[in-house]
Amino acid sequence: MSADSIFSWTPAAVVFDCDGTLMDTERHWQDARDRVLHSYGFTPSAAFAEKARGLHYTECGRLMADVAGRPELTGEMTESLLEHFRDLVAAEPTTMPGAPELVHSTVQFAPLAVASNCPLEVVESCLDMAGLRDCFRHIVVPDATTRPKPHPDVYLTAAELCGVEPGDTLAVEDSHCGIQAAAGAGMRVLGVGPRPSDEETALADWWVHSLEEPAVQGWAGARIPAQGAGTTAPDAWTP
Repeated sequence: MSADSIFSWTPAAVVFDCDGTLMDTERHWQDARDRVLHSYGFTPSAAFAEKARGLHYTECGRLMADVAGRPELTGEMTESLLEHFRDLVAAEPTTMPGAPELVHSTVQFAPLAVASNCPLEVVESCLDMAGLRDCFRHIVVPDATTRPKPHPDVYLTAAELCGVEPGDTLAVEDSHCGIQAAAGAGMRVLGVGPRPSDEETALADWWVHSLEEPAVQGWAGARIPAQGAGTTAPDAWTP
């Protein structure tokens, strides 16, 4: 992992994950999973919470049904999970620290997209509530032909829609599942969150505890074209 590969570079597009990266919703997913499993008399372990983090909600529903020993209830648990999550987000929509500022800076020098494992309506609702929806040209979620993370499909599609090559694109991610997807797509990866694993450290080009760190905000701000100076952003910024 070398931050220099990002410090000295201006991406042609930036693709953000939503849950845990733009929006403080990972805790809502965990609370929703806990509510569903508790309703079936099962208490999830810390290992389960880590394994479920970043999964597509249908895969998460299947995992919950399996660990509860009730695979026949996969559909029912998945529907309940999504219902609890929507209720929790609507009651407390919150952005991650530094995320709105980074979005508003990067949109001034590159097209932006979101690549998420969540349903489209959930992502759009979250971004609308945060006042960020208009910053993103495209929102890509899994469908019949686009596989969820950790497959690279959502990131590859996002780059294609932005009209750029994956290698010219920066992905901003918080989960191991998402980092695998972005790295698999051939993108440079800015990882965010506490205590990355060795595998996450190896896959990410730069890891920060929070998007509000001055190094991140300074890097993005230095790439905003000066008014009246054309559209060429600086080539490098030194923290």
